[in-house]
Amino acid sequence: MTYPAHPVGPGGEEPVGTVDLSEYTAEVVTWTTSQATPPGVREPNHIAIVEFDVDGEPVRAIGQATTGDIDIGDEVEPVYCEELRDPEAGIREPASQEWDGFRFRPVE
Repeated sequence: MTYPAHPVGPGGEEPVGTVDLSEYTAEVVTWTTSQATPPGVREPNHIAIVEFDVDGEPVRAIGQATTGDIDIGDEVEPVYCEELRDPEAGIREPASQEWDGFRFRPVE
């Protein structure tokens, strides 16, 4: 599970590395459902901001949720999704980028 690297680390210091969040669980901070999505994006599209606890440090991320049946404070886990949106619906050449990624699923 990756996000673009941030040029500044905690406390304004230089970044020190990366953490693979795919093996962590997170807590839902907030969420929403979009009913009017861009071309190729599922509708409705459930989106959540979640917070991981990485060695006592909070790490927030935003991404799609697998379901709209989530609430603030719920525990979620990242799950791999082969295709987050329809590659044929965009203006870019489908082979020019990757379409896979992670969604957040409630932990049962």
